Amino acid sequence: MAQESTTELLARAHQWLAEDPDAETREELAALLAAAAQAEEPALAELAERFADRLQFGTAGLRGELGAGPMRMNRAVVMRAAAGLAGYLRTADAGDLVVIGYDARHKSYDFARDTAAVMVGAGLRAAVLPRPLPTPVLAFAIRHLGAAAGVMVTASHNPPRDNGYKVYLGDGSQIVPPADAEIAARIDAVASLADVPLATDSAADWQVLGEDVLEAYLARAVTVLDPQGPRDLSVVYTPMHGVGRDTLLAAFERAGFPAPTVVAEQGEPDPDFPTVAFPNPEEPGAMDLAFKAAAATDPDLVIANDPDADRCAVAVPDAAEASGWRMLRGDEVGALLGAALVAKGVQGTFATTIVSATLLGEIAAAAGLDYQETLTGFKWIARAEGLRYGYEEALGYCVDPQGVRDKDGVTAALLIAELAASLKTAGRTLSDLLDELALTHGLHATDQLSARVEDLSLIADAMRRLREQPPTELAGLAVTRADDLSTGSAELPPTDGLRYYLAGEAVRSARIVVRPSGTEPKLKCYLEVVLPVGSADGLAAARERAAELLTALKRDMAVAAGI
Repeated sequence: MAQESTTELLARAHQWLAEDPDAETREELAALLAAAAQAEEPALAELAERFADRLQFGTAGLRGELGAGPMRMNRAVVMRAAAGLAGYLRTADAGDLVVIGYDARHKSYDFARDTAAVMVGAGLRAAVLPRPLPTPVLAFAIRHLGAAAGVMVTASHNPPRDNGYKVYLGDGSQIVPPADAEIAARIDAVASLADVPLATDSAADWQVLGEDVLEAYLARAVTVLDPQGPRDLSVVYTPMHGVGRDTLLAAFERAGFPAPTVVAEQGEPDPDFPTVAFPNPEEPGAMDLAFKAAAATDPDLVIANDPDADRCAVAVPDAAEASGWRMLRGDEVGALLGAALVAKGVQGTFATTIVSATLLGEIAAAAGLDYQETLTGFKWIARAEGLRYGYEEALGYCVDPQGVRDKDGVTAALLIAELAASLKTAGRTLSDLLDELALTHGLHATDQLSARVEDLSLIADAMRRLREQPPTELAGLAVTRADDLSTGSAELPPTDGLRYYLAGEAVRSARIVVRPSGTEPKLKCYLEVVLPVGSADGLAAARERAAELLTALKRDMAVAAGI
């Protein structure tokens, strides 16, 4: 590193240190600066990485590793983000109330308090949820209170070292362009934290909401159920060290279900997530303790929430699995919930994303309902015209968009429990219903190839390689069409993604979508094959063939992408 650039780097870091309102990150940065002053290369490299840029505010808000500097999540970064949001709201003339929620991660309460102080300092009103609560409670509170916007401090299912900042507008859905760019521009315009007026650090300056907002959420949540429906169902439940437990248990009690058995080791909120490598039900090993608890109690279902309880995972008994339980894929739960709502006679639009299975579209068509595919994420699903039900394959389900216009792991758990209880009264299971859907609409089998990287340039390299050398055949199936989603279309805004359609003998259709993750350093490939099934006797063979095709597609796609 040249001497001049080193001098400039150290000057920027000292300037940041002078403004940092947090004693913990000041101490961390001061230690780095002291080491850098001795020309220690690791410290200089660390400073260069932390000050190379700033966390970019976009449709996912902010998310990153905790620590000092503009490329980390910290109080200084959050206060700048809050100031940008406040400036946007003051010119948008959409009201002056901002509702703020937070989970139990490290620094979440500090970030929520700072956001409230910035909002009040800007002449707006702030209302903070009474304690760490699920993200869907915040999304509900925005609509319930008629707020202009909402902020949820959470990193969802990211590793313990991360935190995040999710922004909603007054309709209760997450921000999309152009609002994200306008807010980002106002964040960039904050020259110094000294320019950001703050309320005093006192709850007297903003409203701390009472338990009545949670009561209102719970009262709304149980309306997704038939009041007279069956409730005989035993459940093992894990909140994955997050904030979902008390809210889900209260919802089940209010609905009349027996109390779920909570996985004791994961029941209390713990920002260090000590029993899991990644606090995400989809990750290998994350459900092991839940399955162990299920072996002791023999429940009908295993249900999990991610740490902020906006996602819901479901596992069903399966003797073929070593644990005795099979995790349902998000697409399977999405189809089951769609079928349950069709059976209730709902009207409106069913929606999912371009990376989810196409089965929901067939279920909607058979019921005479409108159907829409969107870009990935609930920020897009929530904006489907006339939305009645939406889901994404990453375990997110919106079963009551008028109550929560976002994914909600609590109401999804209620509805899947009601469906399982209804089937149980007829001597059937969720697996039986999945078989029935396969016989009616064809077997829609999905899988995902996911590559986590340390160097983000590897993702850009893979996308460039696929654009320059697109595959013509994968797993023996011919690529019949390739869409570069970065150009946009009449149906979809531009996004960094590729979509391949494939055809071959014995498959009705096949599709692959490739995209960088919006919240994690991953390249993701979403695979689907649809096979015709003539009879129940042919289901096992169809599933075996689908599994072989998906394995081969993952192998060939990894080679094509160079991952």
